[in-house]
Amino acid sequence: MADTSFAADYEAARERFDAGEFAEAAPLFATLVDRSALEPPLHGTTELRLYLARSYYHSAQLARAEEILRAMLVDNPDDHYALLLLGRTLQRQSRHDEAKPHLAMAKLLGGYDIDGPAFDED
Repeated sequence: MADTSFAADYEAARERFDAGEFAEAAPLFATLVDRSALEPPLHGTTELRLYLARSYYHSAQLARAEEILRAMLVDNPDDHYALLLLGRTLQRQSRHDEAKPHLAMAKLLGGYDIDGPAFDED
């Protein structure tokens, strides 16, 4: 991956993701996140980290997804999609009480329809 252009590597990672090969896409996105901070032109990492978190989420690497999402929310606490995905990640780990505030903020900021059995309002 390091001998090819950033754009080509990004496209390869996206192809894996779009094909539903999330476990294979995750290390490709992880490498891109690392490269984006080191290689000119310096790329923003928000989109890459979101793809990485989604790859981890969909491949049931939930602790890794949670770590990436929490770091993203430190940088941008109003990222409604990161809040939603963090809430869903916590739910998949049966940490429903921890998920509620994140899901509530995602609903407020992003307008997501998240009511239902997994998200009862108290």
